[in-house]
Amino acid sequence: MKGRYLRLAATGAALSLTAAALTGCGTVASLTGDNEVTLRVVAADYGDNPQNSSAGYWKDLAAGFRKDHPGVKVEVSIYSWSEVDAKVAEMVKAGKAPDIAQIGAYADYAAAGKLYTAEELLSVSTEADFLAPLADAGKIRRVQYGMPFVASTRLLFYNEKLLTDAGVLPKDAKGGWQPKSWADLEAAAKKLKAAGVATPFALPLGREEAQAETMMWMLAGGGGYTDNEEAYAIDSPDNVKTFEFLRDKMVGQGLTGALEPAKTDRQTAFDAFTRGEVGMLNGHPTLLKQAAEKGVKFGMVAMPTEDGTEHPTMGVADWVMAFKNGHRKESGKFLDYLYEAKNVTAFTNKYDLLPVTTTGYRAMDASTGGPATQLKTFLQALPNARLYPVGKKSWAGVSEDVKQNIGKTVQPGGQPAKVLDDIAEKARKADAQ
Repeated sequence: MKGRYLRLAATGAALSLTAAALTGCGTVASLTGDNEVTLRVVAADYGDNPQNSSAGYWKDLAAGFRKDHPGVKVEVSIYSWSEVDAKVAEMVKAGKAPDIAQIGAYADYAAAGKLYTAEELLSVSTEADFLAPLADAGKIRRVQYGMPFVASTRLLFYNEKLLTDAGVLPKDAKGGWQPKSWADLEAAAKKLKAAGVATPFALPLGREEAQAETMMWMLAGGGGYTDNEEAYAIDSPDNVKTFEFLRDKMVGQGLTGALEPAKTDRQTAFDAFTRGEVGMLNGHPTLLKQAAEKGVKFGMVAMPTEDGTEHPTMGVADWVMAFKNGHRKESGKFLDYLYEAKNVTAFTNKYDLLPVTTTGYRAMDASTGGPATQLKTFLQALPNARLYPVGKKSWAGVSEDVKQNIGKTVQPGGQPAKVLDDIAEKARKADAQ
């Protein structure tokens, strides 16, 4: 994601598809016939090459929907993540909003009164099927406009060989490593450093996804971007303590390697992990495949917390929304079909992502073999996950501010309290506008 972790590699030029065929650009009527309603759908591409483009999924979905709804034809245009949000914005500005969009954010359009609510669109069973934290993240003033499409959580990855060689993980350990507190992380990182590991703990606070790493540590420290009333609390005492720990204990003791965290991007850290140069780092499901392809044996555990007690993990989601184009009934039927368990899991299994519905969750949890087996550890963290405050129009700007400045908190001589206070002050002003 432009800041979203579910977004995989962009594929370049836009792809367009229909229920019958794929084309290189533009949008082609997928089905023919008189007196039919045409739904125009714009979606993001989660593939990293033409062979695994999301176009195939949407083509099959449109064809399946058509069988039961002969009066509705579906036109779907697929764009890379680098351009899909901008494309939808252009369409809306030109007065040609799509009926349905699957993109990264919904709050601006909802605030402008351009979206149907979930209640206006979905059947009762579909609306009730969303996992609670994801449904809540799609609400503005307790009304749901954003419907989650796919989700992801974060876990702590560790290199089994490096931890074993450093004496962190016993050679005969069958249950893996089970750190609970930050003290456990610090102790393990010190052993890794003593054993000559280049980067005991990778701390990517570079622009690529600094807002993600930030939120993971904030939550583990008992804080977060917002308080229980959803007001910005970036400068909370808990958050200040979190970044003082990172500055003094992790960076200050040389446990994060030679690269400056503020200049280290997520993929740079992932690449180093797959080369066997990193002992520990926070990661999302795409690292599963990347590490396995390079032959790295790794373990995954929940992110340890400051005091060793359980805190929520971070979750992320991408969103579906329906614009007020006069096709409320038809859009609702298509969305009900989109969220059937078979269609949810078909997409999540293909791209190593997590389902957003209870039925999809149960289907993945009950599965054996294949991608779902590896994803179950991530899946177990999803029901209690906390998401970005995406219901705030101000969030995009706040996220950008975090990307630009959060790395300053952990620099030698950095002042976490001042940096967090500056970010929080700007966030509250933007939220009040």
